[in-house]
Amino acid sequence: MFKRALSTIVALALTLSIGSALAAIDVNTANTDALRGIKGIGPAKAKAILDERQAHGAFKDAADLSSRVKGMGGKTVQRMEAEGLTIGAASKTAAAAGANSVSATPVASSPATKPVVVKK
Repeated sequence: MFKRALSTIVALALTLSIGSALAAIDVNTANTDALRGIKGIGPAKAKAILDERQAHGAFKDAADLSSRVKGMGGKTVQRMEAEGLTIGAASKTAAAAGANSVSATPVASSPATKPVVVKK
């Protein structure tokens, strides 16, 4: 009984730690606490990111972030992206979804094609 309870607790802890490690933090929407959750971003760096974002708008990409925030070179940004930092994830995801999505709008069939009927 004790082993089963212990293994359940360990499994739960691993699930939570993996889930939090894989959670993406978008630099364009994150608050101070979320940014500080990324390894390598402390209070000063989080403040610099938020101040720059507020003063000049959202970051376009990794190069934009590294050029606008002091101390955020290309390698640093790459390392932070590996830790879960994303730059404009929502807009990139929406653009990718739009480019790869199949239209739900019915297409008018030409006289040469017959509609397919699926019976259940």
